[in-house]
Amino acid sequence: MADELLSKISEKLQGYENEMVEFSKTLIGIPAISPKEGGKGESQKAAYIENILRQWGFDDITHYDAPDETAPGGKRPNFVVRMKGKDSSRTLWLVAHMDIVPPGDLKKWTSDPYQAVVKDGKIYGRGSEDNGQALVAASFAFRALKELGITPPVDVCLLMGSDEETGSDKGVHYMMDKNIFRPGDVFLVPDGGNSDGTLLEVSEKTIMWLKFTVEGKQCHGSMPQRGNNAHRAGMKLALELDKVLHQKFGKKNKLFDPPVSTFEPTKKEANVPNINTVPGEDIFYFDTRILPEFKPADVDKLIAATMKKIAKATKTKIKVEKMQFAPAAKPTSPDAAIVKALGQSVKAVYKNKPYAGGIGGGTFAALFRRAGFDAVVWARMDDTCHGPDEYAWIKFIVGDAKVCAHLMATFQ
Repeated sequence: MADELLSKISEKLQGYENEMVEFSKTLIGIPAISPKEGGKGESQKAAYIENILRQWGFDDITHYDAPDETAPGGKRPNFVVRMKGKDSSRTLWLVAHMDIVPPGDLKKWTSDPYQAVVKDGKIYGRGSEDNGQALVAASFAFRALKELGITPPVDVCLLMGSDEETGSDKGVHYMMDKNIFRPGDVFLVPDGGNSDGTLLEVSEKTIMWLKFTVEGKQCHGSMPQRGNNAHRAGMKLALELDKVLHQKFGKKNKLFDPPVSTFEPTKKEANVPNINTVPGEDIFYFDTRILPEFKPADVDKLIAATMKKIAKATKTKIKVEKMQFAPAAKPTSPDAAIVKALGQSVKAVYKNKPYAGGIGGGTFAALFRRAGFDAVVWARMDDTCHGPDEYAWIKFIVGDAKVCAHLMATFQ
């Protein structure tokens, strides 16, 4: 009976492949970048997705749009599509996000990031994998069950959220306050994984983005003694932080890949426009991902001590700001019902051996875990997210849709 169900689902979804490709291509052509990063938000993409879902016959759709004065129309859209199950006392949630990150250096792309290119079984374009693959797979999984006339054992909801890439304040954070999630609800967030589809992500690291500002004194490059080079001091600080943080918090945890806390100097703001001026200000950023066994407060203490040391040595003023902070949540148990059920669905479709593990990236799952819910992150992907020439395998989009539909049809 189980094999017959999977066969019906697989045949139905395989028949949608061309439509999935066209859906993906259209989504890539609708940039949904946060206003924080110079974009217009998710409204246009949300309207397109909702229109398609309504064409397929889904009318139980509820909006939880978050106010945002910086976005066109003054809002960031979040909406939920509900499919009634035999038992409505609890809900299985499939959670995807509509926003994407900017393309970065366009010179590193071999094609326009917003003009989808289909080549060698892949769809290239910004957002194709993160999180377009999930948007398409989950949407078509819903369509398949509806057209097959399959009533899931429990209610199933598809959540299309905003603002995942820049903190989720206008997305799931906002929705948490609306009391739409109930005790017993469980969550699949198809927003991370590995290339063979075996990783069932049950834990995430603490995310802490830091901005460091070093103040010295600007002067002419030929007379550096009249100033105080903030750039030199900034480089010393970055190198010292890189050294001491890895030394102090170098313990490994095999649940994660990589198995250590990471402290990466990333963005660097421009200081002076010309070569022959000593900069009086230097601003740079660190992306830190801290294993759950370490306390963020201890990391803060070491950073503060290092800043004090470098400031004294270089006679500069240094301050730090947290641009984003998401403390690690209690992991979801590998024995949780949603983890086991998902593992069975993944194994049924991909014929592999799923295992529970952790990641350094941040997803909506962390928010649900902090609220006491069981949540698992999964997708089959090469993880080209945020890089140039991002792509999604077409076979993974179709396969992931089969996994989602099988889980929806069997989870109890």
